[in-house]
Amino acid sequence: MRLLLETVCGASYFWPLLAGCAELGRCCRGRDLACVSSGWRPDRSHGACYCDEACPRTMDCCHDYPQACPEVTCAVSEWSDWSGCAEPCQATYRVRRRHVVQEPRNGGEACPPLEEKAGCVEYWNQEGAECKQSLIPALITTGVGGCSVITYCVEFQITTITEGCLQGSGSYTQWTRYLSEGHMVCVECQHPALDSRSLHCYGDGSGSDKNQLLHWQAMGNPWCKGTWRRVRQLDTCSCPSVHSFLFI
Repeated sequence: MRLLLETVCGASYFWPLLAGCAELGRCCRGRDLACVSSGWRPDRSHGACYCDEACPRTMDCCHDYPQACPEVTCAVSEWSDWSGCAEPCQATYRVRRRHVVQEPRNGGEACPPLEEKAGCVEYWNQEGAECKQSLIPALITTGVGGCSVITYCVEFQITTITEGCLQGSGSYTQWTRYLSEGHMVCVECQHPALDSRSLHCYGDGSGSDKNQLLHWQAMGNPWCKGTWRRVRQLDTCSCPSVHSFLFI
């Protein structure tokens, strides 16, 4: 067997002089200096070449690496059903999960997130009694991109707002900057936020007294909250998109 002498980081290694990844018969994870063969490299030079996942980035793969070690993209299952709310009569989260069906190999696309959370409020406690709407703030999020069927819309006038609405750190909370005292906002009730028993979205203010101050909180920004007054309920809203939101 012929051997190839190679010096790596000051150390000398003797590798079998093989012809590419197919003859080596290995496809290695990460960066593995022992996963070496010989043959043509991408720069059209001949010599030591590698068959590990890092070689496409370091440009020292063997010529047949794409064929001998094809990329395998991560594959995941379908999402599970949404869990119930963590606590009844509270603004909490529900969760859904999926699992990895195929791990990525040879530099294939990494796995997407395996867990997803969404705002959640249940209308009914464990004894089956309806929660008191005045005790829990409505959860709202941006209405941009909503594609569900709208069941109804409620107009509110914001009466107070916290400074935290101007401090959204992520791009998904920039919409809170459009909330201002005195402004009229529209909040749409869409599925799945519509409760099947009461046929209303939590926090819509139905049953509240005229001019009663109701509490709201921005989803994704716990420092953005305030109060508003319910103005009216409509089948559709006419607010500008920056002042249109969704019940969660």
